[in-house]
Amino acid sequence: MAAMALETAADARTVRPARRLRGELRVPGDKSVTHRALLFNALARGSARIEGFLDSEDTRATMACLRAMGARIDEPGGGVVVVHGAGRPGLHEPDDVLDCANSGTTMRLLSGVVAGLPMLAVLTGDASLRRRPMARIIGPLSALGAAVTGRANGTLPPIVIRGGSLCGGRTLEPPVASAQVKSAILLAALAADGPTRVVERAPTRDHTERMLGAMGAGIVVDGRAVTLTPPARDLAPVDVRVPGDISTAAAWIVAAALHPDAEVMLHNVGVNPSRTGLLDILEAMGARVERVEERMVGGEPVADLLVRSSSLRATEVSGDLVPRAIDELPLVALAGACADGTTVIREAEELRVKESDRVAATAAVLRAFGIAVEERPDGMVVHGGARLHGGRAASAGDHRLAMLGAVAGLVSGEESVIEGAGAVSVSYPDFWTDLSRLSLS
Repeated sequence: MAAMALETAADARTVRPARRLRGELRVPGDKSVTHRALLFNALARGSARIEGFLDSEDTRATMACLRAMGARIDEPGGGVVVVHGAGRPGLHEPDDVLDCANSGTTMRLLSGVVAGLPMLAVLTGDASLRRRPMARIIGPLSALGAAVTGRANGTLPPIVIRGGSLCGGRTLEPPVASAQVKSAILLAALAADGPTRVVERAPTRDHTERMLGAMGAGIVVDGRAVTLTPPARDLAPVDVRVPGDISTAAAWIVAAALHPDAEVMLHNVGVNPSRTGLLDILEAMGARVERVEERMVGGEPVADLLVRSSSLRATEVSGDLVPRAIDELPLVALAGACADGTTVIREAEELRVKESDRVAATAAVLRAFGIAVEERPDGMVVHGGARLHGGRAASAGDHRLAMLGAVAGLVSGEESVIEGAGAVSVSYPDFWTDLSRLSLS
C-alpha cells in the first residue's frame, strides 16, 4: 500500500487528498480513563496494573505530578503501567510547584485530590492552561472546606491549595456541565466527614463514578445527581484495561463518513453512553457507522466501529448532546459543511474555554478550506454542500484543531498545510503515522 505523502517543516504538515481510505486501526487508549486510572490508584492501598495506557503529553503530566507527591509508578513497557498506592497517607506535600503542562484534566482532578490531603500545593501549567477558567472548581472545593485560590481573583491558574479535612453533608451544583468539575468534587469528597451530593446541569462522562465505585467508594447515581459516601478505609486498587479513545477515533470516523471511497474499521473503541454523542449526531445525519461485537472490558462498554462513505444531511446539536460530544464538535462542524443543508451547533459555550477558543479556531480552520461558517457566542452555523479546496490552517496549539485540519485536508480537492501539527502529541502522538496508513495517493 502506497502511503500518502507527508512533509514536515517547522511543525507544519502537508496533507494531500486521499484517493481512498481503507484499513484498520487500533486507536490509542482513552485519555480520560488513563488519567483516572493513575490518579485513583495513587490514592488506593495496593498495586494496580493499567493496560493500554495512553502515553501522551497530558497523561505524562499527571504521572509526573503524582510522582512529585511520592507516588511510585513503574513502566514495564508494552503499554503497561503499574501504580503502587500506599493509600492517602502515601502522598506527601510536593517540594516544588506541580506542573500540569497543557492538561486541564490533570489540573482539575489533581486539585480535588490535593484538597483532601493535609498539604499545601501550587498547580500551574503552560500559557494555554493558565488561561483556562478555574473558578468552576475553586468555588466548590472552597465550599467543602479547602483553602483554595488562584490568579485573577480566584479564576485562573496558578492555583494554590491548602487541603485537609473537609465537610460532608453538602449538595453542590456546579455552574457548568463538566466531568472534570464533577470529578474534582468527588475526589475531594473522599476526604469529607459525610456524604457529598453533586447535581449536574446535564449528564457528563461517568468514568469517575464507575471507577471509584469499583474501588470501594459509595456511589449512588440518581438522574443528574451523584452522591459519594467516603469509604471506611482506603480505596482498593483496581486493574484497568483502557479502551480506545472515542474522541481520538472521531477523526477517522468523520474522515471515513465524508470521503467518497472509504471503509475503515476501528478496533476496541470505548462506547460509554456518556461519550457517544458523536455517534448519535452522525446517525441523525445519515452516517454509515456500524458497531461490531459490543462487549464490556474492565467495566467500560467497548465495540469495533466499521465506518463507510456516507451521504449526510444537516442537523442541530444542542442540550444534553453537547457535553456528550464536546471534544468532537469541531469535527461535527466539518461534517455539517459536507452535508445537505445548514447545521447548527448551539448551547456549546464551553467550546470557548478549551485548549483554544474552539468556536473561533474551528471557524478559522473551516474558512481556510472554503467553508461558509458563522460564529455565535454559544456555537456556530455551518452552511453545507461545500466543495472543500486546499487550505493552510493553523491548529492554535490545540490537538483537536490539528486533527480537524488533517481530516479536512484528506477529503478536500487539493493539497493543504496544517501549521502547528505537533499539537497532536497531547493525545495522539502517532496520529500522522496512522493517517499515512489509512491513505492511498
